[in-house]
Amino acid sequence: MLVQQILKSKATDGVFTIKPGTSVADAASVLSNNRIGSVVVSATGDTAEGILSERDIVRELGKRGVSCMTDKVDDMMTKSLVTCELGDKADDILETMTNGRFRHMPVIENDKMVGLITLGDVVKSRLTELSMEKEALEGMIMGH
Repeated sequence: MLVQQILKSKATDGVFTIKPGTSVADAASVLSNNRIGSVVVSATGDTAEGILSERDIVRELGKRGVSCMTDKVDDMMTKSLVTCELGDKADDILETMTNGRFRHMPVIENDKMVGLITLGDVVKSRLTELSMEKEALEGMIMGH
């Protein structure tokens, strides 16, 4: 399955973004209010300058306490993003996310962010694919 098929199967369209310079507290509110695990930092809404995850925030809370909540997202976000494109294969994305130990990946096409896929999205697509393969094989065995 391709990234573009995964994006089409998602219930929500678009990506939650916040602007550089936003406080970590405001970013945490966006995460909490939308029940999401990460937010892309973007000046324009269609670029990806960084990504901030709930894990990034919790890690800093554990180190420094609540004082980190007044920091700007620019200081806490992951700046060297790993991205993918619409034509990339789900298996490759799954391997990249697993090896890199991250769960969210912006989808970039023609230098513009067109979506965000999660590890859960990729796993769900793989399970669907495997189920269809299983049914096809059972049909062949049963002579259907």
